[in-house]
Amino acid sequence: MLTRETPLMIDGPCGQLEALWLDTPEARGVALICHPNPVQGGTMLNKVVSTVQRTARDAGLATLRFNYRGVGASTGSHDMASGEVDDAQAVAAWLCTQYPQLPLTLLGFSFGGFVAASLAGRLENQGLEPAHLFMLAPAVQRLSAENPPAQHCPLTLIQPEADEVIEPQAVYAWSAGLGRAHELLKVAECGHFFHGKLTDLKDLLLPRLSN
Repeated sequence: MLTRETPLMIDGPCGQLEALWLDTPEARGVALICHPNPVQGGTMLNKVVSTVQRTARDAGLATLRFNYRGVGASTGSHDMASGEVDDAQAVAAWLCTQYPQLPLTLLGFSFGGFVAASLAGRLENQGLEPAHLFMLAPAVQRLSAENPPAQHCPLTLIQPEADEVIEPQAVYAWSAGLGRAHELLKVAECGHFFHGKLTDLKDLLLPRLSN
C-alpha cells in the first residue's frame, strides 16, 4: 500500500491551495479532509487531521487534505466563513475530475466540521450527494442559512465529552434539532484535540470508512 502523500498545488478561488494527495491504487472511494481554525494555528498537518488521513488510507480510500487560503503556502487571506468553504469546493471539484466514478467522503475537524458540512450542503444542492459526512468536535455554531449543512447524506458526529473549545452541549443540542437520521458518538474523558484518544478516534472511524 502506498503511504507517502504527494504535495501539490490546486487552483482555488483566491489562487493556489497547498495540498497533500494520496492516490491509492484501486481506491474504493475518496476522502477530503478539512482542517481546524486557521486563526488559531490549524493546518492540514494537525494531528487529528493526520490521524483521519491515515485512517481513511487504511480503509482503502484515496485521500486529500489541504490548507485553506492564507495557511501555509496557500495564497490569499483568512475569511473564516464562506471563503474557506469556497476553497473546499474548489478542491472537491479537482478531486471529482481525478476520480469521476468514486464516492466522495467529507471529514472535518472543529472549524473544518463547519467547512465540510457546508460543502456537503452545496454538493447536495448540485445533485452531487457525498457518500458520508463526518464532523469531529464540529463548530456547529458557525453553520447558518448562508452555509447550510447537508440534509440527506449519511452523517456521523463524533464529539469529545470533555471538549474545552467546542461546548459539547451545543453539539448535542444541534444534533437533537436536526430532524434527520444520523449518528452521534460521544468520546468519554476526551478533550477537543483528542489527546490520548487518537486510537479511540481511529477505532470509531475505520469501520465506518470501510463500509
